[in-house]
Amino acid sequence: MELKVYNIKGEDTGRQITLNDTIFGIEPNDHAIYLDVKQYMANNRQGTHKSKERAEISGSTRKLKKQKGTGTARFGSIKSPIFRGGGRIFGPKPRDYRFKLNKKLKQLARKSALSYKVQSDSLIVVEDFNFEAPKTKEFQLLKNNLKIADKKSLLVLGEANNNIYLSSRNLQGSKTITVSELTTYDILDAKAIVLAESSIDALEKIF
Repeated sequence: MELKVYNIKGEDTGRQITLNDTIFGIEPNDHAIYLDVKQYMANNRQGTHKSKERAEISGSTRKLKKQKGTGTARFGSIKSPIFRGGGRIFGPKPRDYRFKLNKKLKQLARKSALSYKVQSDSLIVVEDFNFEAPKTKEFQLLKNNLKIADKKSLLVLGEANNNIYLSSRNLQGSKTITVSELTTYDILDAKAIVLAESSIDALEKIF
C-alpha cells in the first residue's frame, strides 16, 4: 500500500511511501486489541481504594442490649455492618491490577490498530520536520494545514524531539510520542494518526 507524503504546509510533496503490509495491512485481531487496551488501563489504575471493615472501625465493643427478652433481633456490636457507621462487608482493599501479556500479542494488537486506521483513511504521512523553538502556534498551524485541527490527533516521531513535543503539549486533543512509546490505546484513542517519515522505518525495525 502506498500513501502520499505531505510537508508541514499540508502540500503534496509528489512522493509516495510504501507501507509494509505485514504491519499496516493485516487482518485486525479484535481480541488482541481488547487484551492490550485492558492491560494498558489496568496498569494505570492506582489500586489504592480502601474501606474499613468492622475490626477497623472505632467504637465501643459493649453489647448493646441483652440477648433475650426484647422481642427484636439480637444486637452484639455498634460496629456491625447493618448499622450506619458500621464496618463494610468484603470492602475493597489496596491491590495491584497489573497483569502480563506476551510481546507477540502486544505487537499483533498494535499492528491491528494501525491496520484499522489505514482502512479508515485516518493515517497521514509527513516528511520529517523540526521547529527552531517550542511554539504552540507552529504546531496548531501544522494541524490546520493537515486539516485535522478539529480532530484528536497523535503525532508519531522516529526519535525524540523536544521542540516538537513542547509545542504540542499545551494543545488539547494533541499528543506527540516516539515509536518506542506507541501503544494500542494511543492509536485507537486518536481520530487522526500523523506519522513522521522516519517513524515508518523505526516501526519496521520494531516489528
